[in-house]
Amino acid sequence: MRRSTLLIALAPALLALAGCGSIGKNKDPMRASETFDSDNTYTQVFDNGPDQVCEAGRRALMSQGYVIQRADGLVVEGTKSFQPEADIHEQVQLRVSCVSQADGRSWAFASALQDRYGLKKSSTAASVGTPMGSVSLPFGSTDDSLVKVASRTVQDGAFYKHFFALIQRYLPPAPKPEDKKPAAVARAEAKPAPAPPPPPAPEPQMQDAQDEPPLQPEPMKDAPTVEEVEQAQKAATPPSAPAGVQEPAPAAAPDAATP
Repeated sequence: MRRSTLLIALAPALLALAGCGSIGKNKDPMRASETFDSDNTYTQVFDNGPDQVCEAGRRALMSQGYVIQRADGLVVEGTKSFQPEADIHEQVQLRVSCVSQADGRSWAFASALQDRYGLKKSSTAASVGTPMGSVSLPFGSTDDSLVKVASRTVQDGAFYKHFFALIQRYLPPAPKPEDKKPAAVARAEAKPAPAPPPPPAPEPQMQDAQDEPPLQPEPMKDAPTVEEVEQAQKAATPPSAPAGVQEPAPAAAPDAATP
């Protein structure tokens, strides 16, 4: 009776200890291993633009035997296969994302995924159906297939450090600091300048009488010579009647005194 009373008294404490143990066992390992620290394992800053960084990343992957799955100005993906053991197959998929900065530089974000496959053998036996039932024969076939057994993100800092150094080898020389311009300034300079407005039409001006030039006196002519006077008189004298023809006498004027 005394022992049962003691167990009843200790039951709440035992249940609390059991609950603490279950909480520790059920803790999520993925959540515990992710700390979101700022060690820059997967990030590198380059002085070149994102297009040049992604192109250098593509060349770096090809130089190490990776098969390029995607390559553009923003993302590059490549895969490479390994076989560490006879029945183990591994595949590494490396992805690089390039993002531009406001000062002309760019970020490179790299992430490698490693998948492991195991060789699985499955055997099948031949059987023959009869009226009495199915009969298994002593021969059959064996099929081999690869099954994914593990998948993880590569977290080795040296792996990414060597990869970023290889990208730097394939990058062209970075522009000088004085040649760098923000993207907004470069776009503004690239736009053509607006055409200047046409000049205003001239207003009609009234010319004052005072603005008219003064009349100049005509130059005086020289006095005519004797020859010029004689020629002018001959031209003014009417021609004379021919010989034998008498000119009619002028009519006499009527006398005013004659009635």
